[in-house]
Amino acid sequence: MNAIMERWVGSVRREILDRILIINAAHLRKVLTEYEDHFNAHRPHRALNQASPLSPLPDPIDADIRVIRRDRLGGLLHEYSQVA
Repeated sequence: MNAIMERWVGSVRREILDRILIINAAHLRKVLTEYEDHFNAHRPHRALNQASPLSPLPDPIDADIRVIRRDRLGGLLHEYSQVA
């Protein structure tokens, strides 16, 4: 468990805390909550074939794909999804 948490803390530091100025404890909790949602629901993970932990593995698609981008944390994080 220690290795998993070290990896998660490293991701938080590299992707968020090194790029944003935290004002107070409430601001830190809000940023970490937003990042946790992004990490578990949208961020691709190599070990899961680029799927997120809380979503099923995607089926391969050979069709023409349109993608939309959603910015989070003021543009610091980007989430991409397919347009149906």
